[in-house]
Amino acid sequence: MRGVFVDANESLAVIFERLEKPGDPKVRIHRNPDVTSDQLPKVLDGAEIAIIDHTALPTDIAKQCGGLKHVVFLGTGARSYMNPEELAELGISVHLIKGYGDTAVAESAIALMWASARVLAQMDREMRAGKWLREDGMQLTGKTLGLIGFGGIAAEVARIALGSGMRVIAWNRSPKNYPGVDFVDLDTLLAQSHVVSLHLLLNDDTRGFITRERIAAMKPGVIFVNTARAAIVDEAAMIDALNSGHIRHAGLDVFTVEPLPADHPLTKLPNVTLSAHSAFRTPEASENLLHAAWEHCRRIVKG
Repeated sequence: MRGVFVDANESLAVIFERLEKPGDPKVRIHRNPDVTSDQLPKVLDGAEIAIIDHTALPTDIAKQCGGLKHVVFLGTGARSYMNPEELAELGISVHLIKGYGDTAVAESAIALMWASARVLAQMDREMRAGKWLREDGMQLTGKTLGLIGFGGIAAEVARIALGSGMRVIAWNRSPKNYPGVDFVDLDTLLAQSHVVSLHLLLNDDTRGFITRERIAAMKPGVIFVNTARAAIVDEAAMIDALNSGHIRHAGLDVFTVEPLPADHPLTKLPNVTLSAHSAFRTPEASENLLHAAWEHCRRIVKG
């Protein structure tokens, strides 16, 4: 049995090599983060395990990957890149990695929240262009942060926000408890939150969950942060709300099309702070991620 890490950038490749142990299954590292889906059958070359960071694996391409039995996806958002149910029908199991970057993503969500509140990216752009923009920021101490979805990442966001003097409320599809956090219904969260941060997994139930109506139900002048998945949000409705000012500012790490095209409407809006789907990218999170990937490979070969 052998595997291929199909789309490793150099930093991930170095960590993956370092974490290999004697007796581990043979995994070849394909050092090309820009591999395309149609190249996967050749890159895999009959391998039984594909380790995938960000490359789409359409079902019709998977059918061409002779010998493929397992996909180890580096994260939880595999549905953005493949259809696990359709792959299962082909005899291909998809393995996810949870919790590896909870702190990293939470810190990024907090950073996007503060940058949005204080208009830092816009002031930076304006000053580089020779303009002296002085905007009133939003003071967050005493304000209400609403978390939609409450897993490990949201719990870390809550911990940091509570420590900074914010009131934290949350809505989750199943009952949860967390010290200092008030769990409320979704309508209450939307109406009361000065900042809304999204922390849902993408699945058939959550796709398009943040509808135009739910955006309209948010407090006027709200800050909206998304480090989850873009497909959970009605993007056109979000852009309309940004244009109207109903959403004061958005801090976004995820997009419906990635990489985000230079001419995308979001790149033209001054009240948006953008990061390149990198919330989970820290050395500590990468170490956790690739350790878990190796553990998956070890379990697979042991049956």
